[in-house]
Amino acid sequence: MSHSDPLVFVRYLDVALIVLAAPFVVLMGGPVLGYAVAGGVWIASRFIAAGIERSARKSRSPKAQVGISFGVLMGRAWVMGIAILVVGLAGEREDGLMAALLALVAFSVYLATTLIIRPTERNKPSS
Repeated sequence: MSHSDPLVFVRYLDVALIVLAAPFVVLMGGPVLGYAVAGGVWIASRFIAAGIERSARKSRSPKAQVGISFGVLMGRAWVMGIAILVVGLAGEREDGLMAALLALVAFSVYLATTLIIRPTERNKPSS
């Protein structure tokens, strides 16, 4: 991935939506604890996963690349699930619901953008 990625906004659209929706959740009186925890965990895990996958792409073994990518995906799912559970138990029920809904929306956007971007990455000449 070059430093001048023209698809950077599309690649991180899920993160942008989380950040841009935060003021509306606060102003509308939504469950801020659930939103803040789920949003923070999603964004942190997203950037950590991007760094790990970037280093995995440098591996020459396709098995290693697939294994690392799968491990990162499963790790993110577990961390997000634990965060939803903890915020639901520590806060109110609405906080847990907000965390779960945020995770669902963020994952849906992430999946859609990944399905759009991946074919273009495969067709790039290696540099």
